[in-house]
Amino acid sequence: MPFRNHRPRFQFLHVLITITALLAALGVRPPALQAQPFVLLATYEGVITPVSAEYIHDALRSAQESGAQALIIRLNTPGGLDASMRLIIKDITIADIPVVVYVSPSSGRAASAGVFITMAAHVAAMAPGTNIGAAHPVAMGGTEMDKTMKEKVENDSVAYIKTIAEQRGRNVSWAEDAVRKSLSVTEREAVKLKIVDLIAEDLPALLKQLEGRTIALPNGPRVLRTAHVTLREFPMGLRLEFLKTLSDPNIAYLLMTLGTVGLIAELYNPGAILPGVVGAVSLILAFYSLQSLPVNYAGVLFFILGIVMLILEATVTSFGLLAIGGIISMFLGSVMLIKTDAQFLQISWSIILPVVTLAAGLTLFMVGMGMKAMRRPAVTGREEMVGMVGIVKTALSPQGQLAVHGELWEAVSELPLQPGEEAEVTGIEGLRLSVKPLSKKGV
Repeated sequence: MPFRNHRPRFQFLHVLITITALLAALGVRPPALQAQPFVLLATYEGVITPVSAEYIHDALRSAQESGAQALIIRLNTPGGLDASMRLIIKDITIADIPVVVYVSPSSGRAASAGVFITMAAHVAAMAPGTNIGAAHPVAMGGTEMDKTMKEKVENDSVAYIKTIAEQRGRNVSWAEDAVRKSLSVTEREAVKLKIVDLIAEDLPALLKQLEGRTIALPNGPRVLRTAHVTLREFPMGLRLEFLKTLSDPNIAYLLMTLGTVGLIAELYNPGAILPGVVGAVSLILAFYSLQSLPVNYAGVLFFILGIVMLILEATVTSFGLLAIGGIISMFLGSVMLIKTDAQFLQISWSIILPVVTLAAGLTLFMVGMGMKAMRRPAVTGREEMVGMVGIVKTALSPQGQLAVHGELWEAVSELPLQPGEEAEVTGIEGLRLSVKPLSKKGV
């Protein structure tokens, strides 16, 4: 085999590596080594809460620091908290990269706070089969707002959404009606009314339609180049997913139930430890959940009173009165616990009814077992002798000895009994048994 000289190839590789190292040191990347342009995608479905505000804030910061072409927020929400909504809009307004809000998937919506967020985006898009609107503010506290306060809140919301619409060149008149009249429109109507900018069937179609759009940013206009970019997901993370789950009013209700029952059980049985630990942890988590919900404290007191009554029924003989009162109090507390006109913040009846029914069922079961135990004959101590059958050892006329339960007892009988006959114990006084002849079947 002829010998081949590999030195020219090694020299070429050496020169290529040296040039690449020099370019990297100078901060210059060859075209072939430059990172491929990308768009960051943040997906959020659910109620607008502090968790959603933190998630979108983190996604926007990541998009800016990593050099993304834009941030797409795929949104599906029934609304949420005003404070969290304003934090999100503030982040969008001062962003240094384009922010696109995409209402998706089909059958999704941007309602209430979602309307404000969508209209605040640099580009607002909707998927087919979605809707936007119904932005009228609702009471979010434990008490009803009076007429004057309602007008103040409504006017404040109107002024805010009009400012957003004017800034983004959207339909100001419809934005005001969405707040005052709770108007809601489909995606096609939204485009015709200039509420949103476009309709996209999916994310690839959205990226194609965004290509070439000029976006006004605080640091100057930017032209979107999204036709050939990659799409990167920005995950929410386990911590935020966990906190989002806790923000559900149904989860808060279950945690409060478990926490209250656990603590009360620990107080009635000191030293059990496990109920106390589980109850304390559940109650703290419930407090976190309830901080962002419109809690009615009368409902909380009714709920706790109901559980206390149900537990007392298991220890105090009230012939069911405490159980009935506990069920009624627990039910009233469950209904009154979250007081708001917003349906998505109310506790589901599919959660309330099973919890109340289960608590009532467990209590009635314990009460029934207690009553049954009270009626059951004694199985320990002197009282268990009553009803037992023994063998006469010495003639009972009327006094003699009886063998019963493996022991020899002094016994007395009103009727004479002979040794070897059977006798039933009818009573006990001191160390003497009262007996009678055992009745025989068929006699």
